[in-house]
This record gives sequence, structure tokens and C-alpha cells, in this order.
Amino acid sequence: MMRAQLDDVHERGEPIAALWASEETIYGRFGFGPAAYAGEVNIPKEYVDFIAPREPSGKMRIVETDDALETFPPLWEGLARERPGMFMRSRDWWELRALRDPPERRGGAGPKRFVLLEVDGAPAGYAIYRHQMDWEEGVSSGKVLVIEAIAAEASALAELWRYLLDIDWVASISSWLLPPDHPLFFVLAQTRRMRYRPGDGLWVRLVDVGAALSGRTYPEDGEVVFDVRDSFCPWNEGRWKLAGGAAERTNADADLALDVSTLGAAYLGGIRFAQLAQGGQVEERKPRAIERADGIFRHGLHPWCPEIF
Repeated sequence: MMRAQLDDVHERGEPIAALWASEETIYGRFGFGPAAYAGEVNIPKEYVDFIAPREPSGKMRIVETDDALETFPPLWEGLARERPGMFMRSRDWWELRALRDPPERRGGAGPKRFVLLEVDGAPAGYAIYRHQMDWEEGVSSGKVLVIEAIAAEASALAELWRYLLDIDWVASISSWLLPPDHPLFFVLAQTRRMRYRPGDGLWVRLVDVGAALSGRTYPEDGEVVFDVRDSFCPWNEGRWKLAGGAAERTNADADLALDVSTLGAAYLGGIRFAQLAQGGQVEERKPRAIERADGIFRHGLHPWCPEIF
């Protein structure tokens, strides 16, 4: 199945493949590397205070599905332009998956709620969530289940979460697929109480090494030569020179030697070559080559894909 899929992706000229792994030992042998981490939180209601009070700068408005279909996609796309790891949703994806809410998908919880944050009258963020209500000895043990809370600006995202954390009649607020540098870590007064449980998130496979390396942007100029091993897609085997934001075949001596799965793990800029070298996944063939490669590939924010696809 993986042979057919990657051959098809290659023939169509698509430079990368990405997936979520149901079992983390499977996809490394087909050249995928874990490029992003994500985790779930369960925040007890008594620990929702921020480090410092924040005055709201916008207005929250509950919206219906039709309004959400028009206002939410541009906000998703705005974040995607700032944060690596996100994908673009088609209108069908929005209608049939992100917003559609058949009862059999609710897992015993209530219907999806859609809230829009407006700042100065313009959309600035949105959240999709459910209530899962229950009672024990006359006291609510219910939850708010946050499916998505999306905003390009950190201040808007914090304001969305202030709204979600303040919902009445619940004992806790749960969410999942949050990156390890999510703003909640920097605004909540007691972050230990989130019980953040991290795990591997998005896995990336470079199907065409040259096109993939040439297709992303880099924060600084630099040059590095990779000696790539790729037994499953042998057209990628050999040395690749990345310089000026473009990659091409070369006969120059390699700076780093690594498997294509390791290059996939570092591709989005969230996992550093220095980290991967600790597990013996990168061979440094020239002094300080790892440091140089990390400078070229770095991104200020950890990759984030808020949805399993």
C-alpha cells in the first residue's frame, strides 16, 4: 500500500507526504519522520486563572453554521500562513468535516458550538467546542471539550481561551493536539494543572528531496550539503546542496549524512538536527555543520496541525 501511495505521489509531482500515525513504529521504515509534537490537556475549573488579569479587547459572538462557514476559513488560513504544519481546507472539508455535526459523531456530548471573536468589528479568532454534561452528588462533573480554538494573533488566542475557561456549569476544560509552545503555557498561572500529555503529531516524508527543500522558506541564507539515504524511494539517494533557498544535486562533500526520515523530521523547523543527532540519526561530517543547518531550518514556533486527517 505504501509502495503504491508514494509512487503515485511521486508521479504526480507532489514533493512531500504527511500523515498522523496510529502506531509510531510503522512509518519510519517508509521514510516518514515525526516533524511535530502535540498533546492533550484537561484543566480543572479551579485552576483556570491567568498569571495576570487581561482586559477583553473584543466581543464574543455565538454564530450558526452558515456564518461560521464564511468567517472561520479566513482565520484558519491566517494562522496557516504564520505556523508551519497546517494544511488548507477546501470548502467541502469545512462543510462536511469541520462544521457538520451528526449525532453519531458526538460521543455522548452535546452539539458543536461555534463562537467568533471580533476585535474592532472584524473577525479575529474562533472556537468550536462541545459541552459534555454530567452530575455527581448534585455537583457538575461536566466538561467543555474544545475541538478548535484558532487565531493568528497570540493575544486573540488568549482571549478565546479566557472565554472557554470561564464557561459555567463544568468541572474541567479539555482539548487535544496542542503544540508544546501553545500560548496557554505562558498565560495560565498554574500550567502543571493542565496535565499536558505530549505525543508525536504530524509525520512528514520528503517524496522529492530537491523540490521539498526548494519549496519551503528559510529564515537565513546559508549552505549545507546533505548525503541522503532513502532505500524506499531510491530516486532521492545521494548528495543534495541547499543554498540560497534552493536544492540541487551535487558532487560536493557532504556536511551531514542522514536518512530521509530524519530530514523529514527536521523539515518543518520544529525538530532540530542537534536533537536528532542525540539519537544517532545525524552524522556530522564537517565541524559545526549541525549548528549551521539548524540556523537555516529553524522556525520561531513549533509546527502545529490542529486536526488529524
